[in-house]
Amino acid sequence: MKKDEGMYNVIVIGAGTAGLVTAAGTAGLGGRVALIERNLMGGDCLNFGCVPSKALISSARLIQQIRESKKWGLDGQEPRFVFERVFERMRTRRAKIAPNDSQERFESLGVDVFRGEAHFISPHEIEVDGQRLPAKNFVIGTGSRAAIPKIEGIDKVPYFTNETIFDELKEKPERIIVLGGGPIGCELGQVLARLGVKVTILQRASQLLPREDSDVAEVLQRQLEREDVRIEFGAEAKTAARNGNSVRVDCLRKDGSSFQLNADALLVAAGRIPNIDKLNLDAAGVRFNKRGVIVNEYLQTSQLHIYAAGDIAGSFQFTHLADAHARVVVRNILMPLQLLRQKTKTAVLPWVTYTDPEIAHVGFGEREAQKSNIAYDLFVVPLEEVDRAVVESEEIGFAKVLAAKDSDKILGVTIVGARAGDLIHEFVLAMKTGIGLGTVASTIHAYPTFAELARKVGDKYNRTRLTPRAKKVFTWLYKRARR
Repeated sequence: MKKDEGMYNVIVIGAGTAGLVTAAGTAGLGGRVALIERNLMGGDCLNFGCVPSKALISSARLIQQIRESKKWGLDGQEPRFVFERVFERMRTRRAKIAPNDSQERFESLGVDVFRGEAHFISPHEIEVDGQRLPAKNFVIGTGSRAAIPKIEGIDKVPYFTNETIFDELKEKPERIIVLGGGPIGCELGQVLARLGVKVTILQRASQLLPREDSDVAEVLQRQLEREDVRIEFGAEAKTAARNGNSVRVDCLRKDGSSFQLNADALLVAAGRIPNIDKLNLDAAGVRFNKRGVIVNEYLQTSQLHIYAAGDIAGSFQFTHLADAHARVVVRNILMPLQLLRQKTKTAVLPWVTYTDPEIAHVGFGEREAQKSNIAYDLFVVPLEEVDRAVVESEEIGFAKVLAAKDSDKILGVTIVGARAGDLIHEFVLAMKTGIGLGTVASTIHAYPTFAELARKVGDKYNRTRLTPRAKKVFTWLYKRARR
């Protein structure tokens, strides 16, 4: 059967993480599946997000280590690098990964790939550049894009977003203004500062990374300021205009005072909006709002045979969640009855901000627990108490764990420091399987490793169990043994 003829089991719209995993999983199970992409295979993560940003972060980290080489007993020296070559290296690393998401690979898996803009013409049919394609089930995985704030004159000045900076920033700017102090703004702001750019972050909130506790954000703030990043809190851009070859931004603080910023470039990192405007969801009878497509806990839309996964599903915007969504969708489409279908579960959902130091989080933070009136015990271990962190000169940061009051049940973990994104997963697994801090403490961890951080948190919990009464009993037993 030709790829544009007959009924499909599943048509997937969007070849980002959610769409690719759904298409590959469906084809692997024997389903007839079509995958539609209007732009680049691999979506945001490969082309404009995780992959290129982490490649730049890797180079910038090494540059900063050379700059701070005295910390490792070496002669102090300035790093030597060419800005454009660092970006070239990023694109080369990205190109090495790209074949995994290519059209050729997915066609070899049995997926029919269509390139073009898709829109619904009914609940059971879509159109792609004039071709009509019917299916029993549809999966919307069109993702999100950078939100452009309503700033007077913004459309008349050149600016970058995460979708353009990796390929269109051709030479080093002397100064850049970053609109937004969330993960994207902080990660790229630090990278550019380490590459010798004068960076100013404009943040409407009173702290960086508003989703994190204030003590977590403060560690990152101090590090960025040490690296000469200027941060303006409680301020927003009101107007933007060209000023010769540079950009002028007029800003207003919450206290009513104003100030002006001038830079050679502008990076907009002020949130995300869903890619729903071209889908014609009304024709399909699919409900949506400003956050994206409305889904139930099975990831079904208001039309139960149409699913949504990834950023478009209006939840957390992480590649790993898009992957998890897709696995749920593949199973649920295959199951004939609702009772056999799987619900999405995000109670144990880790995320990482790949600044230096890294910030990794899962479960409750203190602010969220207090807001929800959840009683907890707090256990904090500074990274400087971990011997491997000391010998590596990576003592900045800490682990903080919330446990249910008078229990070792883990409610949430935040780790700030080197390798936090890797270290968090011992706690993720513990939370997923119901393992408490007592068991973590009794697990042998290799010495010296950063992973000892988890055991040390468990040890702190165990010490709380040594009540004055218990200590008296143990003292009596030891005294008796000496007789």
